[in-house]
Amino acid sequence: MDFREAYSNTCSAVGLAAREGNVKVLRKLLKKGRSVNVADNRGWMPIHEAAYHNSVECLQMLIHADSSENYIKTKTFEGFCALHLAASQGHWKIIQILLEAGEDPNTTTLEETTPLFLAVENGQIDVLKLLLQHGANVNGPHCMSGWNALHQASFQENAEIIKLLLKKGANKESQDDFGITPLFVAAQYGKLESLTVLIASGANVNCQALDKATPLFIAAQEGHRECVELLLSSGADPDLYCNEDNWQLPIHAAAQMGHTKILELLIPFTDRACDTGPDKVSPVYSAVFGEREDCLEILLQNGYSPDAQMCLVFGFNSPMCMAFQKDCEFLGIVNILLKYGAQLNELHLAYCLKSEKFSVFRYFLKKGCPLTSWSHISEFINHAVKVQTKYKEWLPHLLLAGFDPLHLLCGSWIDLVSDDILIFTLEFTNWKRLPPTIEKLLCVRASNSSWVLQQHIGKTV
Repeated sequence: MDFREAYSNTCSAVGLAAREGNVKVLRKLLKKGRSVNVADNRGWMPIHEAAYHNSVECLQMLIHADSSENYIKTKTFEGFCALHLAASQGHWKIIQILLEAGEDPNTTTLEETTPLFLAVENGQIDVLKLLLQHGANVNGPHCMSGWNALHQASFQENAEIIKLLLKKGANKESQDDFGITPLFVAAQYGKLESLTVLIASGANVNCQALDKATPLFIAAQEGHRECVELLLSSGADPDLYCNEDNWQLPIHAAAQMGHTKILELLIPFTDRACDTGPDKVSPVYSAVFGEREDCLEILLQNGYSPDAQMCLVFGFNSPMCMAFQKDCEFLGIVNILLKYGAQLNELHLAYCLKSEKFSVFRYFLKKGCPLTSWSHISEFINHAVKVQTKYKEWLPHLLLAGFDPLHLLCGSWIDLVSDDILIFTLEFTNWKRLPPTIEKLLCVRASNSSWVLQQHIGKTV
């Protein structure tokens, strides 16, 4: 509901006269002894109507009719007093009258909003000056979230108001409930003029919010290229980690969100330790995670590794492994990684099986994925067992490519695959090379299997 909406049948005659600025009618009503304290459905009294509608003479009459200090401080159901309403509309003369009558310039609504904040929000610089002259607190908070007038002026990119607030002593490092400063606000919303003024005033370009995000990080994330340029030229640190786990930098934000121009700006300034550090995360992962092929290519062109380090944060051994989790096909991100020299291994084949990307599995075999010296054979077999019903899509291609089937003939493979698959595997096996332990496992399996498998294993062992 819009609580500023008025219903004439709930507003008193005195209130209607004040709303309309009808001095003649208001004078007659007051002479008849009509009350100035009757509220409407919003809790608005005649003094609120006069203040909001700039009825100067009516306001003076109402204050004269009830000269108690409490009357001018009367609030609506939302906690707005006459001063709030006048400030929101920029009614300078009304505000002057109320302040001279004793209204508190720092009074707040139920949401802790001050008249100063409302003046800034509505771009009323003359009203702002008047409030400051009468003792309005230039430093916040000026609303419930801890956001103050300087935050709001920065958000609205009102350079004149920003300069006035700073001149009057506004704290340029003030923080809202999330640890966000006015400069951070300017960077987040791409308010270049606000950012320029605040930087010129000496505001900290490397401030951090409660979540450790910096202005450079948020500008990179939101795609504000000119703000990124200004911050970098003003000493913003691109190597200041922007989360509690100490791995995320502005370059990661740009890569993940697909802001190529910003990524190109950040690459020369960012320390390459993030690409190789064992406890860090390469921005290559961020580009893959965001499925940003253009950003991935830019990073690889500039020397970032297509293999990167093991990513403990996301739980992947390589960017290629992450690509499968993001449901990328080989014609996209996977192919870009291969183009720049990504090394294939059995984990990539395992991820193909896990995600049932059999065409990619066959593609990797053609690309020369190593088939010996596997160090993750158990993980490969676990995924292979789960897709055994579709073995014709991948197993023949693996074995025909030269993979030694003895690597498959372990306990889990022998126990869990179907008779057909086990027979197929044995067809490619050199029986003379079967270790005794494997022979024993096969014999146990044969004793509990079909006649066909028993006959085949009998010939084998």
